[in-house]
Amino acid sequence: VQLQASGGGLVQAGGSLRLSCTADERTFKSSAMGWFRQAPGKGREFVAGITRSGDRAVYAASVEGRFTISRDITINTAYLQMDNLTPEDAAVYYCAADVGAFPTRNPGSYEYWGRGTLVTVSS
Repeated sequence: VQLQASGGGLVQAGGSLRLSCTADERTFKSSAMGWFRQAPGKGREFVAGITRSGDRAVYAASVEGRFTISRDITINTAYLQMDNLTPEDAAVYYCAADVGAFPTRNPGSYEYWGRGTLVTVSS
């Protein structure tokens, strides 16, 4: 099982980035998807999750209203659209797959992880 995350980079505060996460078809179609982040010296933090069907999403309070998670089953890809970025959003972002219908906020529930993609936000 491979999850491939991409789309990180350097952006100014107030800017936007879109992260992508591509998985193999079997994993993607059987899993809820989640995005997590980890800043230097901090633990891995839940950012957003989307149900297997794509009909519901959940967000951390810190990103609610600024970030949008989505998924495209035709290309086995999940996205995290990040708008109005702040320096506090800077971190390594990870996508993960949780086999089942509903995402959780607990990273320990996710069976598969991609390599992180670095997001840097300049003030």
